Amino acid sequence: MGKPVVYIDGREGTAGLQIYDRLANRGDIELLLIDGDRRKDAAARKELMNASEVVFLCLPDGAAVEAVALVENPGTRIIDASTAHRTAPDWVYGFPELGGEQREAIRRAKRVANPGCYATGFISLIAPLVRRGLLAPDAPVTCHAVSGYTGGGKKAVARYEAAEREKELASPRHYAVTLNHKHIPEMMQICGLTRKPVFMPMICDFPQGMVVTVPLYLDMLAGKQTLDTLRAFYRDFYAGERFVAVRPDDAPACGFIGSNNLAGTNDLQIFVCGNGEQVMLSARLDNLGKGASGAAIQNMNIMLGLPEETGLTEQEN
Repeated sequence: MGKPVVYIDGREGTAGLQIYDRLANRGDIELLLIDGDRRKDAAARKELMNASEVVFLCLPDGAAVEAVALVENPGTRIIDASTAHRTAPDWVYGFPELGGEQREAIRRAKRVANPGCYATGFISLIAPLVRRGLLAPDAPVTCHAVSGYTGGGKKAVARYEAAEREKELASPRHYAVTLNHKHIPEMMQICGLTRKPVFMPMICDFPQGMVVTVPLYLDMLAGKQTLDTLRAFYRDFYAGERFVAVRPDDAPACGFIGSNNLAGTNDLQIFVCGNGEQVMLSARLDNLGKGASGAAIQNMNIMLGLPEETGLTEQEN
């Protein structure tokens, strides 16, 4: 049996480049490449997509929808890194750690929507609480998050890494200030929320990494929850998972949670901090790792029946 054939449509973007870097030296797949002068040629792209077992779409939303329409081979499976299909009923959401049948659904899927980076952090914290009845679906939830500038795509990277750049880029900057960030629909749908969360993201002057935080009053949760019971709850929910871990006890001894500590990895760490009245739930990950390219490759591995961590451990990168 030959090696699985894989193609990346949109390899020039930030997520596409990282997927390529992680796959280029893998001996267990055959990676198809398009000539640079034909990368916008629909016929050439169509030929490569229909010759592949797995296609990664690293494109803007509209272009991703158009790319899906080019696939006529029933054996071609798609992992879409855009926002276009994350709430589509006929696509599987690519977050295997959600438990239940999620991993098996990804394994069987023809179409997988890769999660958004902020959504990954938020869902890792809130979905378990709602699914197990600790948090009401209509609870008033607030979320703030900080992310590296690579999450803004090639234009943002160019601005932040320019030799002469705007002074304002040196400080964290709020954006999506109308509170309508594009990740909110998937955050609500996958978590089972009926009330829109107040989501406040910030872009910061470092390349990769992010922390997504949800503060709650403990009395918003069912039962008499404490920081210790919540840590135990998350450890139980994510038991056996390779890429999700609950940090022990409280925040680090320094009292800070750094945002870029997991850059270059596919790991996600959960922190449960606070006091006897309030809790601060935080998820730390790499916005281009578990929040994008790493998650996409993890999903590909599952779909192809390969060990989930293949190409994603520090030794293999």
